[in-house]
Amino acid sequence: MTTVALTDAAPQDAAPLARILGDWLRGTGWMPVLHSRAEDIAFLSRMIASHRILVARDAEGAPLGFIAVRQGDIAGFYVAEAARGRGIGKALLDAAKAGEPRLALWTFQANTGAIAFYTREGFAEVERTDGAGNEEGLPDVRMIWRRPA
Repeated sequence: MTTVALTDAAPQDAAPLARILGDWLRGTGWMPVLHSRAEDIAFLSRMIASHRILVARDAEGAPLGFIAVRQGDIAGFYVAEAARGRGIGKALLDAAKAGEPRLALWTFQANTGAIAFYTREGFAEVERTDGAGNEEGLPDVRMIWRRPA
């Protein structure tokens, strides 16, 4: 695993975190791109103000990934493409688990890598939908993790 520092997001992190999010959206062939880069930054600015966001940073302090949690719901979880496969996502998720007795999230059914990751990390599938309830219109899956008793 790559050694990273985990810190809380600050307002100035909105643009680099939006780039990580936007790069994933634009690099995923099955994912519709519904917002501009400027809208991605505005979205992350609002999320920083309303969620706890943990940021994984390299030795120079540059963001490598982030996880956004509010009241046990994971609202965003992305790792920069160049940083994937190095344990950064697991480190972020472990830190989120340490602060919550339960975590829940939605992911897209097409995101089989994410579903496999969450399953390995103790999440269980609890619901599937046809996507009518999400902005992208893509079938999704609800997964929940609970701290063992």
